[in-house]
Amino acid sequence: MFAAERRQLILEMVRANGAVSLRELARVVQTSEVTVRRDVRALEAEGLLDRRHGGAVLPGGFTRESGFPQKSHLATAEKTAIADLAAGLVEEGEAIVVGAGTTTQELARRLARVPGLTVVTNSLLVAQALAHANRVEVVMTGGTLRGSNYALVGSGAEQSLQGLRVSRAFLSGSGLTAERGLSTSNMLSASVDRALVQAAAEVVVLADHTKLGTDTMFQTVPTDLITRLVTDEPPAHDDRAATELQALADQGVQIAVAGAPGGSAASGGDGPPARQQRRDLPLPGPRRQVPGAGGGLRTAAALGEQASGPERARVADLRRR
Repeated sequence: MFAAERRQLILEMVRANGAVSLRELARVVQTSEVTVRRDVRALEAEGLLDRRHGGAVLPGGFTRESGFPQKSHLATAEKTAIADLAAGLVEEGEAIVVGAGTTTQELARRLARVPGLTVVTNSLLVAQALAHANRVEVVMTGGTLRGSNYALVGSGAEQSLQGLRVSRAFLSGSGLTAERGLSTSNMLSASVDRALVQAAAEVVVLADHTKLGTDTMFQTVPTDLITRLVTDEPPAHDDRAATELQALADQGVQIAVAGAPGGSAASGGDGPPARQQRRDLPLPGPRRQVPGAGGGLRTAAALGEQASGPERARVADLRRR
């Protein structure tokens, strides 16, 4: 393929998807990432696209958000590896919140095998992945449906999360930097994600390497509130991703890298230990399985209203901060 043909195809992919990783571009045009990076620089010089860490976006991509169909085809192998590793953090009988996103949807598919789990989510796709799971309870927030990512947002979603208390929040986003933390391109989504963070004792961010070093409009989780980052192994030549990971580790974020020995950063184990305590709050204990309880979709408000007796006391303990 001639350079002009290759660059035209790259431009068409970026226009169709809004954002595409260098790895995916190289796969489609059947050349090396080094060559693709050179093509992207040339297209950027012509004002046809913008370079971002590990990929390319449309001009003005700082504020643009791709829709779900486009996102679902980006970095699919990386998201699968991240979801596999993140699922290992969830224990039987735990209560967690899971935000909206393509990576969190992959995580939800794996959580269906965890018995006694309670998952609070504002994502229709996460709920759908768990709807028929045996012995997994799904709690939906209220809110207004945002069709581009099948998530419930707005004041209804945020209010339904008030008073809720769970052990962990699993969130994704559009970008992650050591300086600013996790961010997203949509104000309503960012606001709900912040409410999800307030409900959790720990925050686990799921982000593939293409999001490292990328900053978008609305901050959702500042770096000092991120307990752990689960990501994939950056390409060997991607110095910026390695630098960003080190900067996050230096600020106390535990780094788990899918594909690395032991599923963690090169330092071994679960990555570098936190240098400072994120939250001085105890984790809720494992929830006992209610005899005869099965899966199903319930609203966050109904979680407390429909309980009675010992179950009401258990639910009240879950929701208490």
